[in-house]
Amino acid sequence: MEHIPRLSEVVYVGLCGKIGTPTEVAIRRDVMDIEEMTMKPVYNHKGIAVMQSGSYREGFRLRSSDIDKMFWNCKYKLITDVSQFQFYNTTRHDIVIMEDSDTPQGFVKLRLLTPARHKFTITCLVLFNGGAYISSRLWRERYFQASINKDSNIANFRIHGPCSSGFYGSIEIDVAYCLATFPWPKILGNWVDRCQRHTWPPSSVLEKILKNECHCVPISSKVDTTSNELEWRLSFSQAEQQLVCTMNHTQFLCYGLLKIYLKEVINHRKVPLLCSYFMKTTMFWMMQLEQVRWCPNNLLDCFWMCLKYILKSVYLGVFPNFFIPGNNMFINKVVGDARESLLQQLFQYYRMGVSCLLLSPTLRSILEPALSSPSFVLSPADGEFMSIVEIDMCVLNEVSKLSFYIQHILDFYLYLKTINTLSQLSISPYKLLTLQYFTAQTLVHLAFIITNIAKCYTHKNIYNFDSIICGMLKMAARIGYMSDVLYFALYYYRTGRYDKTLHITYITKQRLSQSFIMYKRNVDRQRYNEAVGNLPLSRRMRIAGVKDVRLFENTPYIEELYVEQCVSQNNGQSFLSVSPFVIVEMLSVLSQYRLDNRSQCLQSLTDLQTLLLSDDGTFVPLHIRDLSWQILGICQHVVGDLHGALRSFEESLKQDPFQRIKEASDFRIKCVKQQLQKNGHM
Repeated sequence: MEHIPRLSEVVYVGLCGKIGTPTEVAIRRDVMDIEEMTMKPVYNHKGIAVMQSGSYREGFRLRSSDIDKMFWNCKYKLITDVSQFQFYNTTRHDIVIMEDSDTPQGFVKLRLLTPARHKFTITCLVLFNGGAYISSRLWRERYFQASINKDSNIANFRIHGPCSSGFYGSIEIDVAYCLATFPWPKILGNWVDRCQRHTWPPSSVLEKILKNECHCVPISSKVDTTSNELEWRLSFSQAEQQLVCTMNHTQFLCYGLLKIYLKEVINHRKVPLLCSYFMKTTMFWMMQLEQVRWCPNNLLDCFWMCLKYILKSVYLGVFPNFFIPGNNMFINKVVGDARESLLQQLFQYYRMGVSCLLLSPTLRSILEPALSSPSFVLSPADGEFMSIVEIDMCVLNEVSKLSFYIQHILDFYLYLKTINTLSQLSISPYKLLTLQYFTAQTLVHLAFIITNIAKCYTHKNIYNFDSIICGMLKMAARIGYMSDVLYFALYYYRTGRYDKTLHITYITKQRLSQSFIMYKRNVDRQRYNEAVGNLPLSRRMRIAGVKDVRLFENTPYIEELYVEQCVSQNNGQSFLSVSPFVIVEMLSVLSQYRLDNRSQCLQSLTDLQTLLLSDDGTFVPLHIRDLSWQILGICQHVVGDLHGALRSFEESLKQDPFQRIKEASDFRIKCVKQQLQKNGHM
């Protein structure tokens, strides 16, 4: 392929669309930063620490982007030298020392120095050379079994490397239960020297990295020894995350380009020898060695240099770890006939030159217009520029994915205290909006928990509770999304104030009918710009941002959906999601029925049925339609349309069972059939 600079810019713009613009990547990272900072005190209070890593945390949203999480228990204090023993309280902590004298580079053994006080620790110990060592195999297996018992919402759960892995919907999740060490092991001294010598990463980033922990994950080396199960691999996920964040956008897109090429070409229909981590390591080496000019019109050359590095590594049979080069990550993996086959494959791509990119369907779709027309030119700015509407869709999508799990009243206090502290910092508009979202969700969740407590008190206390609850729900509606006012309608319905419920649903229905409303990615762009385009981000979301209503576990909202909540919770679902367009019609039907407004009730019921029959997923997303049809059936059952209710419950069973309410549908079908038999209609 000729005219490489022109084609490089075309690929740059195309990848901005496939992988993300600089603004989109910044939004994704900002939202996840605030999520971690908000959750951290709650987890720490429980004695655990959590870190999200992997490509999703790095800012990718490719179909293959998985979610990696690392958990570690703060009761374990991992030291690198016996002299550090004195700094910890042995009555509160299990002190573990790392030993690397007789292990492959990048791996350590963990010897327990204090008596084991916890049953879990005891079950993972193995006696070796007169000491008690923590077995990585037993540790991994014990946590895997505990994860199965705790979370039944993850499908195809299995042990994969050091992780417990499975699928949450279509997203792959890897969870590693590890141990954290601070300071860093002495063997990392050479890495620090190398970074300072090459001035990458920048000194400020390097200092930040060294202030955080590194981790030991429960997986042994590929070298076969008698003490193999005692080996733990050193993990530098926190450092890697910081390094990825130092990438300019050309570097980030080149990293994404390597990931796409790996999935669609190198590993396509083959047993994968290379993984995404090799692509990341390649990027780190190329960035530190300063052999590439990283700019949009040189993107294809950047890719080519990376591909040659991988080819050379396979040819030599050596792929050095970025942090510990003595750790050859190809050992017992890329060897023998498999290595020869991979080498021939990569050499074939090398002989094709940069045109080997056309083997990827994604990259071919980007390149073909430029190859068919020599005059086809794109400026990098064409890919980086985002309109207000596109930015807001990205923000709405990212923030709406967030969730939080509160088990105790103290958790609310910690959330709100942390939110208050963070809100006083100088932060980006995306982080501020995320904080507002968390605040609104926390207030709503707490309000309904208080509602369930208040029913046990006297009338005077109930009145006081009601004032508090209404104040919290008003605040949530004031700082949250436009659709958050529906929680107020749910509360009024639950407490028998049906006129007020109808007032809110009437106003909300009018607002939802506006063309500038943004729900998921559905919005009239021109009207959105005209109506709210000149307003600040948080105000735009309060006026036009619409998200699903979530009904969290252990928190009854209204009696009519209690069965569905219980069934979903028993099946491992943390919350139910309902389209706001469905909630509005449901509350309208039920409130009109309670007020004996028969004609209005039937009209609202018709509107709800019409919505489900005519919608293509725009207002009722396909993955939550099981509950939507269930709600229609409940409303029909309430008003006495038993045959209609039966059809709706049966239709619910035909939908994607994402919310896991099948048993609720079966139960309601049984009840309706019994009632029909009793009435002699079956």
